[in-house]
Amino acid sequence: MLAVLTVAFTVKHFLADFVLQTGWIAIGKDCRGDWFKPLAAHVAIHAGLALAIVLVVAPRLWWLAAIDLVVHFGVDRGKSVVGRWGGWTPHDARYWWLFGFDQLLHQVTNIGLAYALAVL
Repeated sequence: MLAVLTVAFTVKHFLADFVLQTGWIAIGKDCRGDWFKPLAAHVAIHAGLALAIVLVVAPRLWWLAAIDLVVHFGVDRGKSVVGRWGGWTPHDARYWWLFGFDQLLHQVTNIGLAYALAVL
């Protein structure tokens, strides 16, 4: 069950971070100003898809979607702030290290959500 849930959350992440992320979200959430609405839309998509998974498996654990929302918000905002601080662009190796670390943190979160859903 844990493996199936981990795959479900990984697919959720792919859909929300790549398939369903519009240009307005991708660019807007990393802006110096006016970043809140695009980031809020982005994490709402993540939370909505997480909620769908949770409702299928254990509806009483609906609050796990809120945890996904808060953690994803923090990770993505942190990546934006650090990336701007470093002035890194896709032409810099550090940009890709930061992007990879962001994705690592999201996958660790997905594993944690899957584990919580499997054992609670």
